[in-house]
Amino acid sequence: MDIGDTDIGPADLRAVGKVAMTSDTSPVGEPRDSVRTGVREVTAVWWWFLALGIFWIAYGMFVLSYRVGSLAAVAALVGVAFLLGGFTQLAIATRAQNWRWLYVLGAIIGIAAGIVTFAWPDITLYVVSVFVAWYLIVFGVMHLVSALAGPKVAWWWTTLVLGVAELVLGVWAVRSWQQSLLTLVTLVGVWAICHGVSEMFAAFTLRDAGKRAQRLIA
Repeated sequence: MDIGDTDIGPADLRAVGKVAMTSDTSPVGEPRDSVRTGVREVTAVWWWFLALGIFWIAYGMFVLSYRVGSLAAVAALVGVAFLLGGFTQLAIATRAQNWRWLYVLGAIIGIAAGIVTFAWPDITLYVVSVFVAWYLIVFGVMHLVSALAGPKVAWWWTTLVLGVAELVLGVWAVRSWQQSLLTLVTLVGVWAICHGVSEMFAAFTLRDAGKRAQRLIA
């Protein structure tokens, strides 16, 4: 998820950004009601980004610290990550104003991949690796599109970096089955932590912009 994924419209984000960056003027040039609406939306959702970021980082650390014992256990960890990512995209789709179909598609892919990973009897390391690779590549493209097409607020580039990282990890995942279970687990853990860090950047960016804007329009 990035800042442009919520029901805060691009116009609201631009209004809040202009107010937050102006230290000696009031938002005379912008409709005051629109600015206030944007500020309220920002302050209402920033904690969601923070909680999501903390959760993803915690999950990534758990995956990295997990002592790999069997392919079934690794598949379960991967399946949980798929499902979490899918349900996250579904929640975003209910609030998104732009590219909603893209988030719905991402939700379907994530949930379907998670279900198949759990339900597939005697799933092989190769199949798990392919699932991880395609999952990361698809979501990497989604984050790149979201970062480049969305509003360029503070730290917007973190979503761009996340998309590039997901594409790189996705390519790596294609060959991870030739290495070991540990390689695949490490890949999933690193991705989860990167995803969490991006969410936290988005959270604090929204919070700071909202606070500055509230002070200036008060």
